[in-house]
Amino acid sequence: MSKKKEMEKDASLHNQEITPSAFHVIVREFRKDKLATFSLAVLTIIILTVFIGSLFFDVEEVMKVNLMNSFLRPGEEGYLLGTDQAGRPLLGQLFIGTRNSILIGASVTILTNVVGIIVGLIIGYYGGIVDNIIMRIIDFIQVLPILMLIIVFVTLVPSYNMVTFVFIMSVFYWVGIARLVRSKALSEGRRDYISASKTMGTPAWKIMFGGILPNISSILIISAILDLAGNMGIEIGLTFLGFGLPPGVPSLGTLINKALDPTILRDRMYIWFPASMLVLVLMLSINYAGQALRRASDAKQRLG
Repeated sequence: MSKKKEMEKDASLHNQEITPSAFHVIVREFRKDKLATFSLAVLTIIILTVFIGSLFFDVEEVMKVNLMNSFLRPGEEGYLLGTDQAGRPLLGQLFIGTRNSILIGASVTILTNVVGIIVGLIIGYYGGIVDNIIMRIIDFIQVLPILMLIIVFVTLVPSYNMVTFVFIMSVFYWVGIARLVRSKALSEGRRDYISASKTMGTPAWKIMFGGILPNISSILIISAILDLAGNMGIEIGLTFLGFGLPPGVPSLGTLINKALDPTILRDRMYIWFPASMLVLVLMLSINYAGQALRRASDAKQRLG
């Protein structure tokens, strides 16, 4: 009998040893997916290059109009990527614009996730009338034409900057993460460890943030990474249309917007093409890396 118990104990220890950690599951998934590994490397290089390189550019100098240097081609008079119609260096605009787009996308993602997680945990934990009231508000916000409302707010605000723009976007885009967290919190709320915590008199905030949140954190991290690409795309698209960042603030959307001029589109590709390709590479890299992380999260859940 004792021998049987020892065998069961050894088997249990063996299972614990072979159960991989979350980090090892992620590494294994990236090793299997070469495209995701390449995308992660490209994304890391772009972010480091942009944030380090932008330190060497002054926004006021980059955006200073100098008509004498208008439409210089790459390499002329020391301008590596040339200049636009106002004589402003395209290299500086590309570096600072990419940094601004990444910062705005990351800021909106962080703010919307913080608000969405808090609201989702509250309605998922308490349920009942709290769930009904807040979910009706979320449903109302989701049926609104959000992009049109953002354009209206940007138009009405007399003078706005990056902070104002981030706040306007964040007001509307927290509802998706709140709905996701609510559904996961409702599922976790039925588990035994939550019932035991309630029986022991554990405070509600401790159960929500110390019990439920850690168990759904992997899903939220993956969702946030994929949201980053979407939020960056929204900022770039709105700026391209003229309803994003102010004209004096560099953005990838501003550079791509110059392609609306048929002459620039046809004869001066060096003005808009680098920004367009950078947006494409950024979006693809974030999505491919995010999909690999999602698969790693699913694999970790299956392994327990």
